Amino acid sequence: MRHDKAVMVIELARRLAASAEGLTLDEMAREMDVGRRTAERMRDAVLMLFPAAEEVSDPPNKRWRIRGGLSAFEQAPTTGELVELSKAAQGLRASGEQARATALEGLERKIKAAMRSTTLNRLAPDLEALVRAETIAIQAGPRPSADEAVLSGIRNAILAGRPLDFTYSRPGAEARRRSVAPCGLMFGRANYLVAADRETAKIQTFRLDRMSAVEPGDGVASPPQEFDLAVFANRSFGIYQDQVEDVVLRVDAAGAGEARGWRWHPTQVLEDQADGGVVVRFTASGMRELAWHLFTWGDQVTIVAPERLRQVMAEELAAAQRAMARR
Repeated sequence: MRHDKAVMVIELARRLAASAEGLTLDEMAREMDVGRRTAERMRDAVLMLFPAAEEVSDPPNKRWRIRGGLSAFEQAPTTGELVELSKAAQGLRASGEQARATALEGLERKIKAAMRSTTLNRLAPDLEALVRAETIAIQAGPRPSADEAVLSGIRNAILAGRPLDFTYSRPGAEARRRSVAPCGLMFGRANYLVAADRETAKIQTFRLDRMSAVEPGDGVASPPQEFDLAVFANRSFGIYQDQVEDVVLRVDAAGAGEARGWRWHPTQVLEDQADGGVVVRFTASGMRELAWHLFTWGDQVTIVAPERLRQVMAEELAAAQRAMARR
């Protein structure tokens, strides 16, 4: 068996050991990005090399898993994996996410504590050198915060299927006590709880740094059955949710190269133009956040549609001009 095939077999074994219910052949093929016949051969190799691997009946499917985990030899992390974990924790801490950074740092310590001393000693010099040689560039923007008590309260309510009660404070408005059915969390430039109002069932977002006195409510409260957090998040260009629009932007030839490498939106379609420019199409809400982003492109981007985006852009430009005129 060639080296790359051996690596793939060990990777499949790790995935089978990491899955409590096991994986079907189709799931193995999808996760390993191979055909079904190749997945069958890899499964057979895992069954031969790992005696703890077992077949689990799950009509109409069959699943396979490895109970009891793998040995330290098969699970030893690479220098690159440890560096990325350390950088992720560093980035969270630098951006103000103390609770989430602490969780990753704790995971890093547990991984190192489980490693053989010889392996850790071998990786340590390279790991230290790379951690010192790489850093996180912090961009200007809202400083997200995720208080550990708030995060814990939200996650416990989600797992228990219970409502969540909290006091919500917004600038210029009186603080209100809210009771919601938590649907999930969105982390980004600011961190948000996504929840359904228990009275209106409307899906809303709440900034975590504006929530206080978080506690579980009485009774049962689950997200709407048809709700999908990923779909909800992908509707917007950023965080704010409003009317969904068909967006068409034209980037001139000077900015086309950067535009082609830019992730505008999950629904994006790029069309090359004869003059070297590119047209970007996607469907999203959040026109104000999109307008803010378009300022960074200067005169390289022309708004083709929708008209509301042009209006929002003009309003933001006028507000900036008024601020510049003040002395």
